Amino acid sequence: MHTVTDIPERWSQASVYPDMWADPDEDPRNSDGASPDGELETLQEFLRDYRLTLQMKCEGLDPEQMARRTVPPSTMSLLGLVRHLAEAERDWRNWIVPGDPAPKLYGARDADFDGAVAEQALVEGAFADLAREQAATDAALAEYADLGTRVGRDGNSVRELWVHRIEEYARHCGHADLLRECVDGRVGQ
Repeated sequence: MHTVTDIPERWSQASVYPDMWADPDEDPRNSDGASPDGELETLQEFLRDYRLTLQMKCEGLDPEQMARRTVPPSTMSLLGLVRHLAEAERDWRNWIVPGDPAPKLYGARDADFDGAVAEQALVEGAFADLAREQAATDAALAEYADLGTRVGRDGNSVRELWVHRIEEYARHCGHADLLRECVDGRVGQ
């Protein structure tokens, strides 16, 4: 018996491993060769891979799908996550860059999620904001070769900032998995 439902059917484009997002040979997060040698290089690789994961979870969606809040009562959407992570990158940079903090990108409190509406220009702007803020925070942290260096008003170590960034992306990639599955049934790693 087949019942009508608004829940999307699960699917994957992978052929070798049907439950995976992409086949291992086609996954941009898989690198051939040895893993990184140093601590900083390891942190950078993990962050790069989580950033790619978020990007992959958003690929192929139109503005309505990007802005769709698929897990009520949460205001979270894939577009909201992109905007939130752009805001988070700016916040991390504000912790270490001297002077007055840069203003919020989207407004106070939950404006990054609340303002995530289905408009192509808004989606494009969010991805541009994220890329710009990632590059600026990467550049600010690149000034510190010693991961034990204490920075900013709170005296956080550079290592702590790298790990916190990885944790934030990892947590939200888990959210992105669920949001994307609710949008169109696509599942995977």
